[in-house]
Amino acid sequence: MKKNQAALIFIFITVLIDILGIGVIIPVLPQLFEEVGGLDSSEASIMGGALTATYAVMQFFFAPILGGLSDKYGRRPLLLIALLGLGIDYLVIVFAPTISWFFVARCIAGICGSSITVANAYIADISTVENRAKNFGMIGAAFGLGFVIGPSLGGLLGDIGTKVPFIVAACLSFINMIYGYFVIPESLAVENRRAFSWKRANPFGTLRQVFNYKMIVGLVVSLFFIYVAANATHANWPYFTKNKFNWGATEIGLSLTFVGVMVSIVQGGVIGPVVKKIGEIKAVYLGLFFNVLGLSLLGIVPEAWMLYAVIVPYAFGGLAGPSLQSLMTAQVPKNAQGELQGGLTSVMTVSSIIGPLVMTGIFRYYTNPENDVYFPGAPFILGTVLALVSIFIARTSLTKIKG
Repeated sequence: MKKNQAALIFIFITVLIDILGIGVIIPVLPQLFEEVGGLDSSEASIMGGALTATYAVMQFFFAPILGGLSDKYGRRPLLLIALLGLGIDYLVIVFAPTISWFFVARCIAGICGSSITVANAYIADISTVENRAKNFGMIGAAFGLGFVIGPSLGGLLGDIGTKVPFIVAACLSFINMIYGYFVIPESLAVENRRAFSWKRANPFGTLRQVFNYKMIVGLVVSLFFIYVAANATHANWPYFTKNKFNWGATEIGLSLTFVGVMVSIVQGGVIGPVVKKIGEIKAVYLGLFFNVLGLSLLGIVPEAWMLYAVIVPYAFGGLAGPSLQSLMTAQVPKNAQGELQGGLTSVMTVSSIIGPLVMTGIFRYYTNPENDVYFPGAPFILGTVLALVSIFIARTSLTKIKG
């Protein structure tokens, strides 16, 4: 139990650092593009979308590779190597002389950020039926806390210098790697390992294997639509709030901090008791309902202060993801958990390629002064529609699963 607890702490910190690296960028990115490349906000938004897509493409191809390697060699070595790479990624940004080096850094980050796949597999290894959803919720809490610390850290340290947040993030990565080297045990028993196969480790092969588990196909597709819908917020938030409410870096950072607090509360403290009381299937439906409610309200909110009120129900949409993951985990053998998580990460990264391009394109169209219609909330309305679609798709599998 003590070993598992130490391992959970390490996994939590690992995912936290992964997300923190994304969070620190958001408040300082416009200024960083201006300093390094002389770009205005419009040009910077396009470049930011390209960086997001680059990160997602690398994750798409490398997540199943890391998942497959972890099924053969264990989770521990892959996690440690990924942390080393993340530290290097942050240092590349610190010393980047041109914007093109940002893309090099994002490539490294995309590869090493695939460690989330291995982290999820680690959670699956050490969890029981009783605490599985709660432990996956802890990963979600790390995401939330990363978006608490990241934007705050980026905003505060960014006042000192735009590169300072990345120096701090690099140090945290290296410290956690050292901590993990001495503390974290291996979670995958030798008898539960399988041979590595390039055929199964490419993203298309991994997805094909995942879709062989017919019971979870609807859940995987539903999760994809949720991820795409979420990009209405993830990809547009700084531009949406600046355009509609004239927010600056401080206001954006504070709002993202509040988002992170709410997500951490829901995923770290609420999901366990909710699942225990109503079960995973009802938790999925409840989370999807809050996704629909939150996204629709974000699309039409008239005043800036109301965003904080709407963030609350939107954060409760986080009940769906971990519950879906837990249900899918129960349908897959132990020696294929890394492969499953690799496939799910690939699904997430495909959504992170498509989602930002679609959502920022819609935002740009409906905020373009040359167009007759001004509606900056349009991406959130599309997200609402996608969340509704995900409910109907999930239902095709949920009706066949007892949980």
